[in-house]
Amino acid sequence: MSSADRPFPAAADGASVAEFERVVAAGGVAVFPADTVYGLACDPGSVAAVERLYALKGRPPAKPAAVMCFGAAPDLPELGPRTRAALGALTPGAVTLLLPNPHRRWPLACGPDPGTLGLRVIGGPLAAMPLPVMQSSANRSGGPDARRLGDVPAAIREAAELVLDGGELPGTPSTVIDLRAYEPEGAWTVLREGAMAADAVATVLR
Repeated sequence: MSSADRPFPAAADGASVAEFERVVAAGGVAVFPADTVYGLACDPGSVAAVERLYALKGRPPAKPAAVMCFGAAPDLPELGPRTRAALGALTPGAVTLLLPNPHRRWPLACGPDPGTLGLRVIGGPLAAMPLPVMQSSANRSGGPDARRLGDVPAAIREAAELVLDGGELPGTPSTVIDLRAYEPEGAWTVLREGAMAADAVATVLR
């Protein structure tokens, strides 16, 4: 049995959260179940880890990724009250939010525009994970999203320091919402409609 075919620990196992934390803190790359599709995760502050995640995907280094937090959104006091309220209303959930990033947080995940932060917040079995991660879908760049662990390319599973099994996932990627103009203008744009319908986004933000 190859390491790509071995049984993997279940994400719902409490010990898996501790191992997830250990691998990320040590600069490793993990395959994990998000609330939408399988993802790759690493320390957003480690140049070497970020470069390795991008190399595993074959993703252009200049293309930004998102930072993911687990259980609750991070404290971002630099955001205005309207934007913070939107963040609280939309997360945890199957959305990626583009936010103003005046403090240049997590610049390695921001690509050529450190003034914009892509943020995801999820709950579920990994909600106790205390560390933020830089995350991207667990596929080769431009390839299909992985709904099942077996859909993750074998080469990525082989190379990751940790692979967590979350069973079959919904399979639709997150909805991407641009909130950069929300504070001054009350305006938002759905850049990609995914797991959360655009009408549902509008209901929350209006």
